[in-house]
Amino acid sequence: MDPEILTAPARLSNGELLARVERLACDERGATAVLVVHLAVLDERRLYLGEGYSSLFSYCTQVLRFSEHAAYGRIEAARTGRRFPVLFEMLGQGAINLTAVCMLAAHLTQDNHGELLAAASHKSKRQVEDLIARLRPKPAVPATVRKLPDPPPSAIPTRLAGAPANGQEDVVARVEGSETVGHVPPQWPRSPAATTRPAVVEPLAPERYRVQFTAGPETCDKLRLAQDLLRHQIPDGDPAKIFDRALTALLENLARHKFATTDRPRESRGGATGSRHIPSHVKRAVWLRDGGRCGFVARNGRRCDARGFLEFHHVTPHAAGGEPTAANIQLRCRAHNHYEAELYFGPREPLAAREARVSYSATRSGPSCSGSPRGPQAPG
Repeated sequence: MDPEILTAPARLSNGELLARVERLACDERGATAVLVVHLAVLDERRLYLGEGYSSLFSYCTQVLRFSEHAAYGRIEAARTGRRFPVLFEMLGQGAINLTAVCMLAAHLTQDNHGELLAAASHKSKRQVEDLIARLRPKPAVPATVRKLPDPPPSAIPTRLAGAPANGQEDVVARVEGSETVGHVPPQWPRSPAATTRPAVVEPLAPERYRVQFTAGPETCDKLRLAQDLLRHQIPDGDPAKIFDRALTALLENLARHKFATTDRPRESRGGATGSRHIPSHVKRAVWLRDGGRCGFVARNGRRCDARGFLEFHHVTPHAAGGEPTAANIQLRCRAHNHYEAELYFGPREPLAAREARVSYSATRSGPSCSGSPRGPQAPG
């Protein structure tokens, strides 16, 4: 590869870089679609056999140097595209991606492929999962609470000296099918992959999900205690109903602490002029107005869809006289809050460089005339 290709992007302006990246992504989609079409024909002719490979998968991973995941996705798309050629065009246009193709392949038929592919166009993985759940609903899974089995003897070399003997229990709670699974005793050294099971949120049918996670003994004890205390309201002790109640209470508590939400707001006493404090009534108004979502809007009109790590942002910064009013306060995700601060005040100096500069300044200044050391000057 020409080294110039790797160094040229650093010399582009911001607008040129964005345009170039979009164009390259478009080119990549087109190249992927063309490659998948060629793989479909290669697979149909079984040319990989004459090259000494027993499968197209082996040919893709060993000759074309694809990862196993990349090879699987392209082969699945090639074989599905042979049945439904419209898929190749959709791949080239970016209307559907390889992940969605792999998820939909087993559900496409001559009767439904047009409607199903159109419904999956420009959808995220989670949205495609919901689409499949509506198409092929699964039955609800039973609610269970169980302890994971101990690791096999071959997986336990020795017990750590002084390790506690208490194990961890698996909770399996299912929200319309939610599963919580426990844990092996922490004294046994095991690889991270074998210690815990990944959390799962999987659509089973419209408005029904399987939720699975691993919990420790304290969480399991709390669940059992909640089941006992709620027998009058939830006689069967269904973990799904208990977790729904718990999450509702948690969200209400978080809203009270983070955004001062309340059913009975008190009359505002106002705030001191120049104060950074944001009154509770302003927090409530901003939270409701912005819908619990980052309010940053890009120049192209797109609004950020982040709902996590939200912070209250002064449109006119406090340092520039901005007041904590509903008109001047908006919700921002942490990334956009920092981004707008840097747009206004300039890039933030790295902590290590700032500490080095302050240390160097203090050393250079030496003792003052009175004999007392001079500290670093406060920023203006």
